[in-house]
Amino acid sequence: MNKPIMMDLRVAPLKDVVRQLCEPESCKEVCRAPMHDQPMPSIPALTEIVDRLKGILFPGYFGDSEVTPESLTYYIGAGLDRVYRLLIEQIKRGYCFLCRFNGEEDCDDCQEVAVDLATRFITILPHIRALLATDVQAAMAGDPAAKTPGEIIFSYPSITALTHYRIAHELYHLGVDMIPRIICEMAHSKTGIDIHPGAEIGNHFFIDHGTGTVIGETSIIGNNVRLYQGVTLGAKSFPKDAAGQIIKGLPRHPVIEDDVIIYSGATILGRVTIGKGSVIGGNVWVTESVPPGSRLTQQRPSSQLFSGGEGI
Repeated sequence: MNKPIMMDLRVAPLKDVVRQLCEPESCKEVCRAPMHDQPMPSIPALTEIVDRLKGILFPGYFGDSEVTPESLTYYIGAGLDRVYRLLIEQIKRGYCFLCRFNGEEDCDDCQEVAVDLATRFITILPHIRALLATDVQAAMAGDPAAKTPGEIIFSYPSITALTHYRIAHELYHLGVDMIPRIICEMAHSKTGIDIHPGAEIGNHFFIDHGTGTVIGETSIIGNNVRLYQGVTLGAKSFPKDAAGQIIKGLPRHPVIEDDVIIYSGATILGRVTIGKGSVIGGNVWVTESVPPGSRLTQQRPSSQLFSGGEGI
């Protein structure tokens, strides 16, 4: 007999919560209305794209492990066809997702733009593989624990993060909306290595261990650079316009020249330059440029004995 009364008591506050959550002011910043009947980019689809690209870039290590020289052409061709079709759809979704932010009233050219960008991206894959091959070489040369290139490809978080980054970076430079950041964040969640797709990273790049490493959007990293875990290449400040809004897109992260080593826990902030061949020691805090060949380390703690209030 009491159940209907209890239900009535519960329904009233539920209705009030629903009303509050549906108010326009509550929804303004956190709710999305689909533009042009296009859904958001799909995380499962983007995951499949990256997984298939890993199989294409590193045949035999990812995807079908039974691939042979005789079946390689078919394997890569079929994989690229699937990636191409999926990528067109996801690029179109990302493009339409930002229509309202870009002031676009219609998306008549969305499909055409998506096809063009996906086609251009596919042509860059040999370049991406060539860069990743140098990253594997850098890991092999820089880590005495590495026994074979295959071990590095298959298990090192640095290669996982760099594979995602190098794919996302090329999409970023093609002007693909939203998707590059999602792809890099997928690797971030897996490895703890946070690389913005806008960062510029040269060849033979290695992040040893890697956990907690952060590389900001406007960072520039030269060739043959090695980082260790916990390194931050970050911004020191964020300039604002007259309205108090952060000015986006300004160079605000470090420039790391060729042949630099940065040890674990080092923090380098602002648009500073670490000169070629420099070594930055662990836990060092850097906010000013250093010339080529520099060696920065923490000052060693000193001890002093006192007798009768005087140092001896």
